[in-house]
Amino acid sequence: MRPRAVLASGLALLLLSSGCGDATDRPSASPSPIASAPLPTEPAPSASPQPPRTTPPRRLVRPLPTKLPAGLRRTTGVRTVALTFDDGPDPVWTPKVLDRLRAARVTATFCVVGTQARRHPDLVRRIVREGHQLCNHSWRHDLDLARRPVAEIRRDLVRTNAAIRAAVPDAKVPFYRQPGGRWTPEVVTVAKQLGMRSLHWDVDPQDWGKPTAATIIKRVRAAARPGSVVLLHDGGGNRAATLAASPHLITDLKRRYGIAPPR
Repeated sequence: MRPRAVLASGLALLLLSSGCGDATDRPSASPSPIASAPLPTEPAPSASPQPPRTTPPRRLVRPLPTKLPAGLRRTTGVRTVALTFDDGPDPVWTPKVLDRLRAARVTATFCVVGTQARRHPDLVRRIVREGHQLCNHSWRHDLDLARRPVAEIRRDLVRTNAAIRAAVPDAKVPFYRQPGGRWTPEVVTVAKQLGMRSLHWDVDPQDWGKPTAATIIKRVRAAARPGSVVLLHDGGGNRAATLAASPHLITDLKRRYGIAPPR
């Protein structure tokens, strides 16, 4: 019986060693032709640049009307003419325009862009200090603002007024002017709800296109009438021609009609 027990124990040990050993310790069987064929490999993908992040286009929800909507202020309503200056305050041109107005002892309306008011609060303070009128001209001069959702229009106008009042806490902002004059009834309504009347114009010498000073003077003289609102610019680019034209325009309009902001 003992030799049989020893034989059985030897067989058991042999079986255990062949079943539990690590695969690396066992001799490998001869591979079949299929198993030995190298697996096809795909080339490593080349690193491609990630597409740049883009801001989704802001939504336009309405077309421009075929004619200007009701509720716009296009004249002063009295004989005096109003001078209005858009797109500032600009650190180069606004102080020079203010100097011209102060020398002539007239006041004007400055339609200020929110981002510019935030950058140059000292100029907003000077405009108010020297007796001029303020007008909200949107946060960043968005020509399509009036076509956007009403909530977005409201946020834009509120943000611009906040920038103005950060410079002058008790500043009055009686008017709003839509960039490019691209009005819709919705933007007129929002401005009114925020306590602002919508200020348009009836004289546009297109000084934004940088004509000569002589051309600006000629265009304003030809178009001005009692009660006109004249569109000029103190920001948005080189305003040397507007600045050069200002003393002549002021002298002529003051003599013919008087100059004062709209009320």
